[in-house]
This record gives sequence, C-alpha cells and structure tokens, in this order.
Amino acid sequence: MSKSFRIAVFASGSGSNFQAIADAVNAGKLDVHIGLLVCDRPNAKVVERAKQLGIPSFVFRAKDYGSREQYEQEILQRLESLEIDLVVLAGYMRLITEVLVKPLYGRLINIHPSLLPAFPGLDAIQQALDYGVKVTGVTVHYVDGGMDTGPIIAQQTLAITPEDNEATLAASIHQIEHVLLPQVIAQIAAGELKINKDS
Repeated sequence: MSKSFRIAVFASGSGSNFQAIADAVNAGKLDVHIGLLVCDRPNAKVVERAKQLGIPSFVFRAKDYGSREQYEQEILQRLESLEIDLVVLAGYMRLITEVLVKPLYGRLINIHPSLLPAFPGLDAIQQALDYGVKVTGVTVHYVDGGMDTGPIIAQQTLAITPEDNEATLAASIHQIEHVLLPQVIAQIAAGELKINKDS
C-alpha cells in the first residue's frame, strides 16, 4: 500500500479553511492525511479545532525566538520528520523566508482572498471594496517568498454587488475558499499539478 499524501496546514485565526480541508478528508472527498497544524497564535480558534479533530499542532509565539528564520528552522525540522508532502498556508498571517521557501518550493501553496495580482497583502477584501472593482475572487498560488506572488494555480471570480460590505463579501469569499482549496489539494495529491521549477 502506498504512503498516504501528507499535508501540513499553517493558520493564524479561526481556521475555517483548515476545517473545510478536514471536513473534505472526513467526507472521503479528499484523500490526504493532515499531519500537522502550524499556528503562531496560541489562543487562535484553529488550535481548538485541531485538538477536537485529533490533529497534532505546533503552536509558537514569534517573540519567543530571536528571528523569523529561527522558528522556521524548527518548523522545517518538524515537517521533514513527519514526511510532509505539501504545506498549505490557509490564513497564516506571517511572511515566510527562504528557510521554508527554498526546500519547499513547489510544495508550498497559499490561498488569498482576491484575484491576484490585484490586492496582495493584508485586508484584500477591503482593498477591493475601496477601489470599487465590480469583480473580485479567490486565488490559490505557489509561494515564492514574495508578498502573494508566485505562480497562480487556480482562481475563482465573484461579483461584488452594490449592497456588499466587508462582512458580506468576506462570507461569500470564504464559501469559495472552502471549496476551491480542497479541490486544488486533491489535484496536487493526485499528481495532476506540478510546478515548473525552471520558470
């Protein structure tokens, strides 16, 4: 029997995307094993979700380390010891460095609540509203160390209505994320998606 495809999820907040991935696994729609949650906020709701799901977590405070590279080195060692095949950034609010990007390039993806390259960084939903665009959406992309740069894997659009505010738009975007992210993970796990490392 072949080894199951193992993923780690990085999250900083409520963990609704983490929950959506776990739900897809438990429903038999996603054939992967969630080996680890990585979270930089000990009080985040996602930590409680992981506990309830029986998924191991590595929870840390950045301020307890001398540098970003220091805690990333510890994270990398944990990922390697668990033989993680894919790392999914799902609402992880920290920029990551070459310590993780280099060894994981092509096996490290992020989900972002806009149609990249539009509205990278924080508050992407509010950025779209402030700019007055009529269409926004969700992007899943490979991580290359830049701010929401890296080759795009999948996007789904969403029309913004005149009635939308940040809360309503965020709710609609989360609904898309919760379907799109497990789909992309399934494609990667099945070997249908591969990054061209020379590009």
